[in-house]
Amino acid sequence: MSVNIDEAPIFAPSLPVPNVQEMVKVNPLQVPTKYVRNEEEMEKVNYMPQLSSEIPVIDFTQLSNGNMEELLKLEIACKEWGFFQMVNHGVEKDLIQRMRDASNEFFELPMEEKEKYAMLPNDIQGYGQNYVVSEEQTLDWSDVLVLIIYPDRYRKLQFWPKTSHGFKEIIEAYSSEVRRVGEELLSFLSIIMGLEKHALAELHKELIQGLRVNYYPPCNNPEQVLGLSPHSDTTTITLLIQDDDVLGLEIRNKGNWVPVKPISDALVINVGDVIEILSNGKYKSVEHRVMTNQNKRRISYASFLFPRDDVEVEPFDHMIDAQNPKMYQKVKYGDYLRHSLKRKMERKTHTDVAKIKEHVIVT
Repeated sequence: MSVNIDEAPIFAPSLPVPNVQEMVKVNPLQVPTKYVRNEEEMEKVNYMPQLSSEIPVIDFTQLSNGNMEELLKLEIACKEWGFFQMVNHGVEKDLIQRMRDASNEFFELPMEEKEKYAMLPNDIQGYGQNYVVSEEQTLDWSDVLVLIIYPDRYRKLQFWPKTSHGFKEIIEAYSSEVRRVGEELLSFLSIIMGLEKHALAELHKELIQGLRVNYYPPCNNPEQVLGLSPHSDTTTITLLIQDDDVLGLEIRNKGNWVPVKPISDALVINVGDVIEILSNGKYKSVEHRVMTNQNKRRISYASFLFPRDDVEVEPFDHMIDAQNPKMYQKVKYGDYLRHSLKRKMERKTHTDVAKIKEHVIVT
C-alpha cells in the first residue's frame, strides 16, 4: 500500500445501520432482533464484579516524580491486567466537564443536525457506527463520533461539529492534554520494556491520535445486548474517560469479565495490540466490552494513540529468548489496522494476521 504521509488517510468502510439513539426515542421498549445476543455470547456465568477493586490504580504524579514503586506497579498492571486507572494526571476537571457537556449537547441535537456530520461510506471519521461489515452480524447498541485529531493535517474538519458552542475548541484543548499524558506514559512504558526513555516515541516517527466519543443509549433489555462487542484495541495505548455514575466497561481477566468501576475523572488506560506485539506478548492488549443500562445513557471518550501507516512493528529482540520464542512477525501498521477495521469486532481474532502461524489459536 502506497502511503502519502501528508494526506489524511482513509481507514475502512462500514455499512450504514439504524441510529440506535433515534430508535430508542421512537420506541424505548423495543429491542430489535439484530441487536439481541444469546446467553453464550453474554457470558453471564463469567461475570466477576468482586474483582473490580483489584484493577490497578496508578498515580501519574508519582510516576512523573520517578517513584520506582509506582513504575513497578505500572509494569505489573501492563503484564497482569493490560488495563489500569490513572489518577493525578493533571487534565483539569473543568476541561473534562466541558468535554462532557459539549458531547452531551451534540448527541441531544435533532437527527437532521447530527446527520450533517455523517461518516462517508469509505471511512470512519464522522458520526455513525464502525465495524459493520456484513448484513448478518449482530449489531452493537451504540452510536459514535470519530475524529482524527493529530497530526493537524489529518483532520477532516467537515466532521467536527459546529453546532455545539465551542465544541471544536474544547475537543482541541482536551485532546492536547490527553496527548501530553499519553506521550509521558509512552516514556514510562519504554523504561519498563528495558528501552531508552524516548524509544517508543521514536519508533512511532509521528504519533497519530484519534478520538471516539461513544454514546450508549439506555436499553429496555440490557441483559440481551452489548454496547460494544468484545475486542482488543489496535492502538499503542488508549486513554479513556468514562461517566462517573454509570457502569458499562468490562475487561477480561483470567477468563472472567470484570467491571471497571469509575473513579471520578480518572483516565482508564489500556495496552493496545502494538505494545503486545513489541513486547512479544509480555504486556497484553486485553479484551474488553461495554454493557448497557436500562435507565441511563452513558457517554465515554476514547483517545487512541498509534503509529503512522508506514511504521513496521515486530517484537524487540531483547523480548525474545529460549523461554519466549518469537510470537509475532513484522507487520506494517497501516495494513494491520485496516485488516482489523474491515472485520467485525470479534475478541482478538484480528491479531492472528500478526502472529507466527504456530501461535495462532483456532477457535
